Amino acid sequence: MGTVYLARSRGGRSVAVKVARPELAGDPHFRERFRAEVAAARSVGGFHTAPVVDADPDAAAPWLATAYIPGPTLSALLAAEGPMDEVRLRGLGAALAEALAAIHGCGLVHRDLKPGNIIMAADGPRVLDFGIARALESTRLTATGTAFGTPGFLAPEQAQGQEVDGAADVFALGAVLVAAAGGSAFGAGTPMGLMYRSVHEPPDLAAVPEGLRPVLAACLAKTPAERPAPAALLDLFVPDAAPSPPGAAYAPTVAAVPPPPPYAPYNGFQPPHPYPTPAHSFAPQHRATAWSMGAGGAPDDDADLSFVAVGPGSSLLIDATGITLGPEGAETPYAWAEIRTVTYAAEGPKHLQVVVHPHHGTAHPCVIAARRKSRLQEWLQDLPLILECFL
Repeated sequence: MGTVYLARSRGGRSVAVKVARPELAGDPHFRERFRAEVAAARSVGGFHTAPVVDADPDAAAPWLATAYIPGPTLSALLAAEGPMDEVRLRGLGAALAEALAAIHGCGLVHRDLKPGNIIMAADGPRVLDFGIARALESTRLTATGTAFGTPGFLAPEQAQGQEVDGAADVFALGAVLVAAAGGSAFGAGTPMGLMYRSVHEPPDLAAVPEGLRPVLAACLAKTPAERPAPAALLDLFVPDAAPSPPGAAYAPTVAAVPPPPPYAPYNGFQPPHPYPTPAHSFAPQHRATAWSMGAGGAPDDDADLSFVAVGPGSSLLIDATGITLGPEGAETPYAWAEIRTVTYAAEGPKHLQVVVHPHHGTAHPCVIAARRKSRLQEWLQDLPLILECFL
C-alpha cells in the first residue's frame, strides 16, 4: 500500500511518515476515505494510539505522519519472553479494552486487531494501523463478501464477509489474549481452516489461566450481541477497581468526534454494470511493492489483504500466500509461485467461476454460488483489485 519512513521533525522528534503509492492519487474514493481516516485518527486519544501530527491527503502521493512509538510489537515481545501470566494478561486486556472504547467512541471499528498491530510501549500498549492501510481497505476491499483482516483473529461475521461493528474488535481482543497466554484460539493451519473454525467451532482456551477463561469465552462468542462491550470488559479484567457510581458511563479519552463521512464505509461503491460475461485473466507481472519499518528494514509480513467468497458447498480464498479453492472439505491451496494465470467469469446471474492455471499447463476450476445477484456483482468488482495486489 505504501512505504513507512522513520523521520525526525525539525525540532528533533521521531515520527513515522506513511506515504501512499503514487498511483492511489488518481482514485477519488481513496482520497475521500483517507481524508476521513486522518480526521478520525486525530480524534482518538493519543494514549491509546500513535497520535497524528500532520497529513496531506491532497499531495501527489498522500501521506500521514504519526508520533513514533518505540517498543516491540506484542508478537515480538511474546516471541522473546514467552507467554504472559494472569496478572499481565489482565493488564493487557484492560489496556486494550480501554483503547477499543476510545476507538469505538469515535465511530471507528479497527477490524484488524492482532499482536502485530499492538506496540508494547513503556507507558502501555498502543493500537496501530490507522490511515493509509484502512483507507485503501475501505475503498477497495470492504464490499459485502470480502474479508479484511487476519485469519485466527477474525470474528465469525467478519470471516463470512458480513458487515461488522465494534463487537468484531472484542472478538479479536479475546483471540489476542489467548495468543498472549501462549495458545491459539482456533489452532493452526490454512487461513480457510482458521476462518472455518472461528465460525463453527468453540475456541481453544486450554492455555488461558482458569480465572480468565469465562471472560475470554464471552469475548469469543459466535454471536456479536453476546460479547461484552469494552467498558464492561474493564470491570471484568480489573474487578478490584473501585466501582463506578450508579448510572455513570465510561468516558474514554477522546477529542471531539468528527461528523460522519459522506460515504458508506463498508459498501462504499456500486458496480457500474450487472455482471461481465467474458472471462477475465490475470497473469503475474512481478511487480515490486516497497515495505519498510519492519525489524532491520524487513518487509511487514503482517500487512495482509484477503478476499473470501463462500457459497453452498464451495469457497474461494485469496491472500498473500496464494489461492485456496474447491468444494467444502476438499479445498486445494495454490501458492503464487505455482500460478501462471487466474481467470474468472460470471456464469449466469448468481454463479462465479474461477480457474487457476498453474505453470505446468493444467486448469483447476471452481464455481461458487452467491446467495444474491448483488453479492456476485461485489465479487466481480473486488476480484480484479485483490488479484492486482498479488499478480
